[in-house]
Amino acid sequence: MSTLRPSLYSQTPSKPNKMRNSHNVMELLVVEEVEKQIQLLPIKAARYIKTPDVVAYALNRLPSLYATSRKGWQRQLHRAKTEFNQQINKAVQQGIIAVQRDPLRISDLIYSTEENGEINQIANAALEKLKVVLGREDLSWENLPNIVEHTLTSKKATSTGTNNYNRSRHSTDHWETYRY
Repeated sequence: MSTLRPSLYSQTPSKPNKMRNSHNVMELLVVEEVEKQIQLLPIKAARYIKTPDVVAYALNRLPSLYATSRKGWQRQLHRAKTEFNQQINKAVQQGIIAVQRDPLRISDLIYSTEENGEINQIANAALEKLKVVLGREDLSWENLPNIVEHTLTSKKATSTGTNNYNRSRHSTDHWETYRY
């Protein structure tokens, strides 16, 4: 028989871990500071700043201050504002500098489910427009590259052969008709 006490974080099959009712006060303060500092930047520079990248950068350099109750939230908020105000400011400044270093960097953001829904609607609307433009009702995301490639190569071949023939014939007819 073991004399060890079960871990605070151990899970038993009958009791799943339900720890998501705690919140990090630092997240709120960092988001506010990022928005404040981005407002101070020139518009051109601010356009290239990805707020989630700066927030993540700063939070990774600051201590977490979690709370599970309103009273705890107020206590942690007061502590964060008094003890960590300068650190928050500095971490956000460093985050903005780090993100600005590479404005062409492609970041694959993690979207919330409602943002994914909006992105999917926009993408599907674009696909529907392409069906009309290409005249292909069978167009889907899976066959899009092949159909576009096929359409472009067949139109290029058709326009190259036909247009040269029509242009030369048209210009000849034109000269013959008006005899300049």
